[in-house]
Amino acid sequence: MSTFAQMIENITPEIYESLKTAVEIGKWSDGRKLTVEQKELSLQAVIAWEMQNLPEDQRTGYMGPQECASKSAPIANILFKSDSVH
Repeated sequence: MSTFAQMIENITPEIYESLKTAVEIGKWSDGRKLTVEQKELSLQAVIAWEMQNLPEDQRTGYMGPQECASKSAPIANILFKSDSVH
């Protein structure tokens, strides 16, 4: 495989699950520990595969629509009082 993109196209759902598990636990299925480089490349492969094969809400890191809690509470205006004289 000459490019990363070609490699991603050849990842099956089973390989994807194996890579994802390896990244999550830091070990290959045979118990060997992933190197830092293997973990980085595997995570990149997982994310790239998900972008091509999964809806956004099922991808790694998806947080969904969220609203800041402070957005719903009114904030008192302490700079200008409504009873100030103009």
